[in-house]
Amino acid sequence: MDKTARYFDKWATIGRSEEMEIGHGNNVNKFLDNIAFDKTFTFLDIGCGNGWVVRKISQIPNCKQAIGIDKSKNMIEKAKMKRTSKKEKYFQAELESWKNTVKFDVVFSMESLYYSVPMEPALAKVYTILKPDGVFYCGTDFYSDNHLTTRWAKDMKIPMDLRSKSQWKKMFEKLGFTTRTKQVKDLTHKSKWKREYGTLFVIGEKQKID
Repeated sequence: MDKTARYFDKWATIGRSEEMEIGHGNNVNKFLDNIAFDKTFTFLDIGCGNGWVVRKISQIPNCKQAIGIDKSKNMIEKAKMKRTSKKEKYFQAELESWKNTVKFDVVFSMESLYYSVPMEPALAKVYTILKPDGVFYCGTDFYSDNHLTTRWAKDMKIPMDLRSKSQWKKMFEKLGFTTRTKQVKDLTHKSKWKREYGTLFVIGEKQKID
């Protein structure tokens, strides 16, 4: 088990998974609630924690299946305990080595991808498991433009890949995604970085080959 998995195993046992759900919930819900999901789709959440996003998405009528993966065994156990729908499935897995046979219409990740250092192999794996026309919605509060969060790597003492907003976008584009970004701010939050910088969402679409 690597250092990051051990770190989040501990977080799961002391209630931090629920704190993350609350802490990220406002911006993530604001973002996801603006996606139409007007066609049937399959969904994957990378770094799913206690499964709160998977549970939310599984309630959408057009969702055929919602899967969550996390390298933390304790997080996955929590997610399974909280399961609310037969559409949900959870697996303890590291993205890069996950032996999945399913391709997805929608892949989501919040505060997860940058724990792969460097991020390019993990992002390349996302590209391979997306269907043509599939979309990857990747959220992060840890980016160098948001200088008030850059201390997280030092505080947590685990590997984290810090990039700027422009570097995130270029990384997606280099791997073949059609890419755009969106920042979602919580203007009423007491934390300055949530009000002034907010969550950066990098949106990558895998183009269909004619």
